Amino acid sequence: MDMSFSPDELAFRDEVREFIANNYPAELRKKTRGEMTKDEILTWHRILHKKGWVAPHWPVEYGGAGWDITQRYIWNEENARAETQALLPFGLSMVGPVIYNFGNEEQKKRFLPRILSAEDWWCQGYSEPGSGSDLASLRTRAVREGDHYIVNGSKTWTTLAQFADWMFCLVRTDPDAKKQEGISFLLIDMKTPGITVRPIITMDGAHEVNEVFLEDVKVPAENLIGEENKGWTYAKFLLGNERSGIAGVARSKKAIERLREIARSELVDGRPLLDTEDFRSKISELEIDLSALEVTELRTLAAESKGQGPGPEASILKIKGTEVQQRITELTMEAVGNYAMVYAPRREATGNEYVPGPDYAAGRSQEYFNMRKTSIYGGSNEIQHEIIAKAVLGL
Repeated sequence: MDMSFSPDELAFRDEVREFIANNYPAELRKKTRGEMTKDEILTWHRILHKKGWVAPHWPVEYGGAGWDITQRYIWNEENARAETQALLPFGLSMVGPVIYNFGNEEQKKRFLPRILSAEDWWCQGYSEPGSGSDLASLRTRAVREGDHYIVNGSKTWTTLAQFADWMFCLVRTDPDAKKQEGISFLLIDMKTPGITVRPIITMDGAHEVNEVFLEDVKVPAENLIGEENKGWTYAKFLLGNERSGIAGVARSKKAIERLREIARSELVDGRPLLDTEDFRSKISELEIDLSALEVTELRTLAAESKGQGPGPEASILKIKGTEVQQRITELTMEAVGNYAMVYAPRREATGNEYVPGPDYAAGRSQEYFNMRKTSIYGGSNEIQHEIIAKAVLGL
């Protein structure tokens, strides 16, 4: 989508573009997140924190950049254009807004600066074995004993928990209440005795997610966000922010650009794949859907700029955004053809010799398999359809 910018906005765009060009580490361009160390993953975050740009959407009083909707749009576009590593969302986009909206003053002073500086790495303790799409059925218990909670249970699909310092965790504090009404929101130090993190290796071979086991974990009651048994309210607020962010419009636009470049290079019967009617039509359909998604995202951002939190439209962003992402990886696999072999992302076997494949085919199969998760995490797309049916259509 083309947008017209004012002279001040164009100056801001040029400033952002120049800053990224001069400060984004070249070595990060050569790595995927699965290949990076904890320090490497946090490198760009720390650079942006020093600049004061690490939290564009946070209020200025809590250390955010305080940018308006257009500046945030430009920021996302320029990062996608430069293909920078996306910042981890767990602190900045998930628990941070929960703390500054629902936490007390002591919690804000204690946690928010360390989220901004990346001194604390957060993970998300939501899903459990048997409680994924139906998250409100979670069974991890927290029993109040004096000035502490004793937590027992387990969480699963916990992204990058192997690096985490803290976990924001949904726990059941009233087993006799209706399932949504007996849940609380706790902040748990991952160094607390009784916590075990066990890796889950995903189908693309990466260690991205984990199981987390909690056995008699002692959590100070001061780490409770808001009121006891009101955690579902805070959880829904967080999920609204998460689902909006999952849409990934700017990065999908860049991915389609890359797909077009691949389709120009791959030949079918001596002519570029992009010139074939079938493939060109598939890309055009993608671009139309992405343009419609961008309009919805801009409407959501505009509402947020007026103080309105993410509503049911966040579910629309989540559904369509993840569908577009998956279709991009599917078409990319189709475009690179046999070079997308799982165990030979850059080579094809020819007898006992190996002929190098094109660089643009490297890692495409791993990317394809990894992106199968997007329609499940953040609340499965099937559940999002139910939310839309109830909240928007009144069914």
